[in-house]
Amino acid sequence: MLETEILGMKLSNPLFLAAGILGTTASSMKMVARAGAGGIVTKSFSIEPNDGYENPTIVKIEGGVINSVGLASPGVEAKKEELKELDEIRNKTPVIASIYGNSEEVFCEVAERTKDYVDAFELNVSCPHAQCGFGSNIGEDPDLTHSIVSAVKDAIKDVPIIVKLTPNVTDITEIAKAAQDAGADALTLINSVGPGLRIDYQTGKPILNNVFGGIAGPMIKPIALKCVYQTYTVVDIPIFGVGGIKDYKDALEFMYAGSSLLQIGTSIMYEGPEIFKHISDDLSKFLEENGYDNINDIIGLSHRV
Repeated sequence: MLETEILGMKLSNPLFLAAGILGTTASSMKMVARAGAGGIVTKSFSIEPNDGYENPTIVKIEGGVINSVGLASPGVEAKKEELKELDEIRNKTPVIASIYGNSEEVFCEVAERTKDYVDAFELNVSCPHAQCGFGSNIGEDPDLTHSIVSAVKDAIKDVPIIVKLTPNVTDITEIAKAAQDAGADALTLINSVGPGLRIDYQTGKPILNNVFGGIAGPMIKPIALKCVYQTYTVVDIPIFGVGGIKDYKDALEFMYAGSSLLQIGTSIMYEGPEIFKHISDDLSKFLEENGYDNINDIIGLSHRV
């Protein structure tokens, strides 16, 4: 019922681990695969090691979290060793590498050095708490997004390219079309919203070391759904929906809006990695009870009713 094939990946279910949660080491990613994830997106990495911001980097809020990790990464060579260890699971659980950089050259070099160990790349041009020149500094500019996607697509012809977009723009469909025109094979919508801020009421100090951070979790679901719904009407490539999915009802909403695949991140912090099996089981049961033959039957349903 949930089996699907997309971007050359054969999937037992449409639920991927989102970038940033448990995607750092091979052991944690294997654990998520055993828990029932249909696919894995690694934590974002680039060429050089990056310690990110000092703690505290995450604070709980009602309905989610605010995080400001700062694109902490072990660097491409260390990450490549972790990716090699995932070869044994890739036939059943495809692996997508989330990569970032501050130029076409950096994105291309990271992709070149790891392309043999992954099933697709997700270009992170949307992190709201990256240093200037990285993350959403790129994804807020359609021309810059186009040039980077085009460069990576030209350099890496045999591995699908997915572009993760920020909702923190006036019109996300403009960025989506720029990415598609540049050759993107799919899109991921959305990255964190904000940045946002929490302040310690006793001391008056901002809680996060970086002061501001990206807002994630169930509270951003309506924004993510709006972005998926709007973008589905203007592009012809698959969309990964992400943003506050915590149960099968959320998963259904994202697929009705136009998502072909889904990613789960913050909810793992509350529900554990078993969330993948719970949602898969409940989703299968819902489809069967409501007379659907396959998960693909409901993609974009809200645009047809």
